[in-house]
Amino acid sequence: MVALVIAEHDNGSLKGATHHTVTAAAQCGGDVHILVAGSNCGAAAEAAAQIAGVAKVLVADAAYFADGLAENVAEQILAIAGSYSHILAPATAYGKNILPRVAAKLDVAQISEITKVDSPDTFERPIYAGNAIATVQSTDSVKVITVRGTGFDAAPATGGSAAVETIAAAADFGKSSFVGRELAKSDRPELTAAKIIVSGGRGMGSGDNFKLLEPLADKLGAAMGASRAAVDAGYVPNDWQVGQTGKIVAPSLYIAVGISGAIQHLAGMKDSKTIVAINKDPEAPIFSVADYGLVGDLFEVIPQLVQELG
Repeated sequence: MVALVIAEHDNGSLKGATHHTVTAAAQCGGDVHILVAGSNCGAAAEAAAQIAGVAKVLVADAAYFADGLAENVAEQILAIAGSYSHILAPATAYGKNILPRVAAKLDVAQISEITKVDSPDTFERPIYAGNAIATVQSTDSVKVITVRGTGFDAAPATGGSAAVETIAAAADFGKSSFVGRELAKSDRPELTAAKIIVSGGRGMGSGDNFKLLEPLADKLGAAMGASRAAVDAGYVPNDWQVGQTGKIVAPSLYIAVGISGAIQHLAGMKDSKTIVAINKDPEAPIFSVADYGLVGDLFEVIPQLVQELG
């Protein structure tokens, strides 16, 4: 058995989700190869070669891979899929865009967002907003899998010495083209990679009140997040949303402020190592998953907390 990991990258460096996916691939048994499909992506390929546990890095370099168009990357995967028992990608927007196309063309069932590998053909994945875990066994000759990064430790970024092999680039699919990209710029850590997250909910009352959380986030070097209720109310941008329909996170510390703890939100953050909840409602569901809970008015508690942190 040989597993192929589809690297998520920006041509110059790998995204952290790739490291978690390598760990899942290694647990499937056999060697682990990484496919880096990009343009002038040598730096990303070298970073992939240094990941501990990786046996080989395959590099497909062409201008039409520069922006990670799913149609083109899927064609590249299909060109080499016959050599692999498992094909894995991160359960990010990138991986979710590519692998369903691959699974459909291979005529196999995709196994989505696994959190555990029980055996080479049996995997666990959350269902019902994380309230139940399904054990899924696949009899397909090729297992096509997306990996929820919060379920696996990241493979060490150094310590490996994989061979780097350049392969023939699959032809440009030709039915899609990259138009443009608007990136939100922030000095804070990226939400899914942050070690500490401060999130606000509907209890914040308004978008202006979210500024109350900024000094706390600054003191802790934290990313800022929000519940769906806060996003839907227009308090903060969509890319702050944590939850089943937002981003799945598992930081070392998650501080939930004014968040009641709807099932959909808990599904996105309950794997955090330490959860701190601040809410004036002692019956709020968020306290059921919190390691530390503080019942109080957030507009009084947060300034005091910032002051204590110096």
